[in-house]
Amino acid sequence: MKAPRLTKLELQIMEALWSRGMCSIREIQEAFPAKGRPAYTTVQTTVYRLETKRKIVRRVKKISNADIFEATISREDGHGTLIDDLLALLGGRTRPVMAHFVKSGKLTMDDVKEAEDMLRDLQSEGMLREPQRKEKSK
Repeated sequence: MKAPRLTKLELQIMEALWSRGMCSIREIQEAFPAKGRPAYTTVQTTVYRLETKRKIVRRVKKISNADIFEATISREDGHGTLIDDLLALLGGRTRPVMAHFVKSGKLTMDDVKEAEDMLRDLQSEGMLREPQRKEKSK
């Protein structure tokens, strides 16, 4: 299932659920930094919207009068949508993103080796598309 595009607040709520597992609305709200923490009712409204309209969280149980929620999409799916949106803004080009990571020191040799391993695995499974070769002009 392709994850829907998430707002900043929705992504922060999902990060709380991905990190902590099942949570009440109060626990989700307390996962935010104290400075700039949204109101309980703001988190509550957003969680209910994520449950009813977006279907990316679900109510799993009730303890006393507190509903307990969990994520129905993975962190990888949620982040994948954000990354796809970023690449769409860059015309589908991955090189500007990679160049930024290299220049900023955020890409390590271990990251490169892990990416190479993932590419090899995808290639051996036949899931890797061949890059389009540019024709050299004469």
